[in-house]
Amino acid sequence: MALGKLQKVLISESLDPCCREILQAGGLRVHEKPGLSKEELLREIRDCDGLIVRSATKVTAEVLEAAERLQVVGRAGTGVDNVDVEAATRKGVLVMNTPTGNSLSAAELTCGMILCLARQIPQAAASMKEGKWDRKKVRSRWSTSGWGMSTWGVLAHSPCTPQYMGMELNGKTLAVLGLGRIGREVATRMQAFGMKTIGYDPIITPDVSATFGVEQLPLEQIWPRCDFITVHTPLLPSTTGLLNDSTFAKCRRGVQVVNCARGGIVDEGALLRALQSGQCGGAALDVFTQEPPKDRDLVNHPNVISCPHLGASTREAQSRCGKEIAMQIVDMATGKGLTGVVNGQALSKAFAPQTKPWITLARALGTVLCTVGKQVQGSVQVCTLGAPLKEAGSYLTPAVAAGMLAGGTQKEVTLVNATLLAQEAGLKVTSTHSDVAPEPDSSAGLVQVSLQGTPHQVTGTVQGSTPALRQINGAAFKQPAPLSGPVLIYRAKASDTSALATLTGLLSKAGGQLLSYHSSSTVAGEQWSVVGLSSPLSNLSELKPRVTEVFQLQL
Repeated sequence: MALGKLQKVLISESLDPCCREILQAGGLRVHEKPGLSKEELLREIRDCDGLIVRSATKVTAEVLEAAERLQVVGRAGTGVDNVDVEAATRKGVLVMNTPTGNSLSAAELTCGMILCLARQIPQAAASMKEGKWDRKKVRSRWSTSGWGMSTWGVLAHSPCTPQYMGMELNGKTLAVLGLGRIGREVATRMQAFGMKTIGYDPIITPDVSATFGVEQLPLEQIWPRCDFITVHTPLLPSTTGLLNDSTFAKCRRGVQVVNCARGGIVDEGALLRALQSGQCGGAALDVFTQEPPKDRDLVNHPNVISCPHLGASTREAQSRCGKEIAMQIVDMATGKGLTGVVNGQALSKAFAPQTKPWITLARALGTVLCTVGKQVQGSVQVCTLGAPLKEAGSYLTPAVAAGMLAGGTQKEVTLVNATLLAQEAGLKVTSTHSDVAPEPDSSAGLVQVSLQGTPHQVTGTVQGSTPALRQINGAAFKQPAPLSGPVLIYRAKASDTSALATLTGLLSKAGGQLLSYHSSSTVAGEQWSVVGLSSPLSNLSELKPRVTEVFQLQL
């Protein structure tokens, strides 16, 4: 994947016109073709470098395989469950989203749903449109199709309640499951209604959630305490069926449930059974496991409020999402930077001027180590030395993996797919860090890469913006050897100078030039030499008898 070479972008769904305008102003050719069938998408995607979708387009492994030039999938919105992220990663395709674009709209819809559940606003409005005035019409609270709410004070003492008798939110407890951007926006807004907010999130710490008024509790303590539950998690194996028969049974009778996140987080069969028994008093759903839902039992239940996935359907959200994803792709195309990356966080660092040469160095060291060690399996340890590299392990580790795999696989190896492909190749790359780096590299830092269980180790640094080799298998270079362009590396007896003379003769015959020459300290009577060439040599047969080993690299 050659970053910065994007030319053609396909927009497969309806987006704000600003998306197309920003892409075109950035020098990209844009094809807008909303509503494509699967077969049409497979044809259209073949020569596209970028694809922008909302939630309807399914970017499957088949679509990705058909996209011969695809470099990036941009999701104008938050969730990426309509994109096969693993297949994209395997192919080296970046997946981006706009995590903040629709947060407010989704949060406001959730708050509206909570209010509608509390006061049955949609049902009352529908009754009015039918010409009815059901202000005093009653329904037994014991009916399995009714509200079934025995926890709301006066309602519990009357055998019949008015059809649209609601409840106040003040003093009720709202459980917010998932305390990211949307969850916390919902919590702070509903606190204005006097609701007590509790919640759960495996990533956000209780100290952080306390700053926006949410008391975090284990899920087992949440179920029996809440009057309302709203979910704001991604759809993952760990969150699929988060609300199910077992959890509903632990809840207060008449609990109200809101799902404006992703279909499947709430087990729809369990929800219907809880509604029918009265264990769940009402549900508000903007999302479904299958969209549109073919099974209409939930939608048609009198205590269910449903919408056709409208969480991001505001003018403001669509404008923000379209603008943000377009700007992200233009920034990627122009080399300005990467934001909103779902599957290539290491690659996002590659655009920063201060990290680019270090990533280039790590990749070069991986290539050198793989060549010297003559293997691409086993355990590799990446050690960063020096305070400037304290946070560098996260992006240097996949760079080393990419360097070790380069040339050894049919797939193009990038920072996006290097870690996954390394695992599949039986290569485990880990990292450690020490703030102490030896002089004279203490101010810049060092990267040391070792093939565990072998004597093979390489160390490098960055001089200016040039990656350079400092040590190979214990042999140190007094002056760091540049690792860029065509490089020839050989090991020979320290007392034999014929190798350099032979190499010079070969370059002369080929019309090439020797751009740099660096030799290492002597170890066991031998030295390593690193030679920068103007162009690769096609034949090394004359050199091989004069050296212990030799190899050429294009770095």
